[in-house]
Amino acid sequence: MVAGRNSVVEALRASVPAVALYVEHRAPSDEKIREAVQLAAEARIPVRETGHGELGRLTGGAVHQGIALSVRAYDYASPDELPELAAAAGQLPLVVALDGVTDPRNLGAVARSAAAFGGHGLLIPSRRSASVTAGAWKASAGALARVPVARASNLVQALGAYQEAGIFVAGLDAAGDVTVADLPVADAPLALVVGSEGRGLSRLVAERCDVIARIPMEDTTESLNAGVAAGIALYEISRQRAAASQGENGRRGIG
Repeated sequence: MVAGRNSVVEALRASVPAVALYVEHRAPSDEKIREAVQLAAEARIPVRETGHGELGRLTGGAVHQGIALSVRAYDYASPDELPELAAAAGQLPLVVALDGVTDPRNLGAVARSAAAFGGHGLLIPSRRSASVTAGAWKASAGALARVPVARASNLVQALGAYQEAGIFVAGLDAAGDVTVADLPVADAPLALVVGSEGRGLSRLVAERCDVIARIPMEDTTESLNAGVAAGIALYEISRQRAAASQGENGRRGIG
């Protein structure tokens, strides 16, 4: 349940998949509530009037301001579906895995970058990880409607299965051996692993990686959150893939 006028309107604007909009029948009809009702109607989301007490029960006692949105549970993909999507599109797989990222807003931001730069999906562990919540939907600005998220019971094993299928695994870490601009597997089937801010990659995940890359920064005492780091790396991977594709097309033309 998403509670509160601003939160509900933002969720509806972001096309969060919703089941129903609940409005307290005695709530003042201000601009936000009118907008929420209009957005719900346009998206064909049922609008239901309810009492103050019932709305409090539905939202678990949250400060709801007379309005709440019931959001549908997310349907996660399986890890092997993500490379299959790339194959169906005739493209090199590009999967983004999150290791220890617990903020749903970062998950949403990474999904937005993946959608912008050709990612085929996100891979997250089933436990101790951010999941697809209403907050993640809002941060993704609707990108989660286009970028699937898969859950793995064991992230290290899932990455190992990718490697067995011919997909390289590259980790992002401040102590990486190469910069993202020199990532040797950017134009190959790839799973990019992003760790949490501060802690970085876990030991077992880092050991699983074929290569660990860093984002060079002038101030080495600073750290980037997962959303920003993923966006920079995905842009660089996209750039290198485009350059490699142009080079290949040029060689074919000369031949």
